[in-house]
Amino acid sequence: MIEVSLLTVALAGLALTVLVERFLLPRPALRRPLSCWALHAGLWCVGLGLLYALTGRALFSGVNVLLVWLLIVLVSNSKYHSLREPFVCADFEYFSDAVKFPRLYLPFFGYGKAAGLALAFVIYLWAGLSFEVPGSRWAALLPALLGLALLRLGHRREVPSFDAEADVRRWGLAASLWRYFWAARKPVDRAALGSPFAAPVPAAAAALPDIVSIQSESFFDVRSLWPGVRSEVLGEYDQLLGQSLAHGKLQVAAWGANTVRTEFAYLTGIDAERLGVHRFNPYRVLARQGLPSIAARLKAQGYRTVCIHPYAGSFYGRDKVLPALGFDEFIDVSSFFEAQKAGPFIGDCAVAEKIRGLLNAQGRQQPLFIHAITMENHGPLHLESVNDSELPAWFDRPLQPGMQDLAPYLRHIVNADRMLGMLRETLQAQTSEALLCFFGDHVPILPQVYQAVGAPAGDTDYLIWSNRRQPGSQAQALRVEALASTLLDQASAAHGAASQTHVTGVV
Repeated sequence: MIEVSLLTVALAGLALTVLVERFLLPRPALRRPLSCWALHAGLWCVGLGLLYALTGRALFSGVNVLLVWLLIVLVSNSKYHSLREPFVCADFEYFSDAVKFPRLYLPFFGYGKAAGLALAFVIYLWAGLSFEVPGSRWAALLPALLGLALLRLGHRREVPSFDAEADVRRWGLAASLWRYFWAARKPVDRAALGSPFAAPVPAAAAALPDIVSIQSESFFDVRSLWPGVRSEVLGEYDQLLGQSLAHGKLQVAAWGANTVRTEFAYLTGIDAERLGVHRFNPYRVLARQGLPSIAARLKAQGYRTVCIHPYAGSFYGRDKVLPALGFDEFIDVSSFFEAQKAGPFIGDCAVAEKIRGLLNAQGRQQPLFIHAITMENHGPLHLESVNDSELPAWFDRPLQPGMQDLAPYLRHIVNADRMLGMLRETLQAQTSEALLCFFGDHVPILPQVYQAVGAPAGDTDYLIWSNRRQPGSQAQALRVEALASTLLDQASAAHGAASQTHVTGVV
């Protein structure tokens, strides 16, 4: 049997937490404020004290807390590698999501790495509980009380920049997590967030155009990434672009993932800089209480508002958030069929069929605002395989080493383009004007491809198109929080023109 003093474990374990943090990306500075070191040491001591109070085993408790710290560092490095952002406090929620939706998360961390950690942890649990001599659990009071005192000492009124990388570099990971945790619990002045949809709802004209907006998963004009991509893979997109009311590069609120950041910015028109800590996951707390949005604005004008997302409605709490943001109906994956998948997820063309059904429903009385959040092109793309015979349809030259993941991405991009063709045909068959807004939520996660040919800046692409007015437009860069307002301006022009036609009797 092994007997180890709690003091030895506390001191050695604290030193090891600093050593483990040296492997973190980005690497924090060792020269940081004393308050940050107090928070780091305080969290270690409290964790050690609580686990020792439960088990009475010093070594077992210390190694467990250290393993949790190591896991956070490894997850943070995986996130930084894929998304250019370190672990933040809001990411703790994703540990439970990884259990509910493992395919969305574990491949980025690594199945082998996850399995190895799980096996090592099981072996350690058995060994620790079997061979270590338990001590007096009252001894847990000392590290726990010391830890609380250190947390109190380090709990300064420091305001984070909410640039996650910068805060980790200057404060360290533990202090950043602590300060983000408390920032998330401060009340938010919702009226000060500055949504353009908070103003009184203007009176609606007699004729209101149907509006369809598509937030396309991982879409950007991939032809700008590598010249070997055939131009015709986005033929439908090019046709709409040439007839568009507006188009250009879209500055989105996420890189590689975190779709809800772009989604929230589009729907509410609120700049991420105003959200503070809630910018990392605005759906977790902020949006659930309801905010002004394009959906709420159009609903007040007489529209029926529908959101489509062909995935589990509970993911990101969309089944609660989207009704709070003004949607009359939320259609999730339960309204689709297994045969409608294109790869592991529901295909874009199935979403286009669902939109067509809503627009062509018998006896429809209200104009429709339909916002669809597609899922087909969600990674991990490296889990999908492509036959060599498929490649010439998408590329006019051989792929370079490391570019294999670009092939499944193109397969799904082609389906996004087909979806646009289906929507164009559907809207052109409508008897009155209808608008289509199409944009990407973020660039895809393709780290090996980016190593081979260079990474994109992170902007995606957008267009706004009408089935009746097709003047063409000059490219204009836009921030995503301004896109919905731009769409509404075009809708106002549409029903203004319709009202003028009605007054003059022009057909």
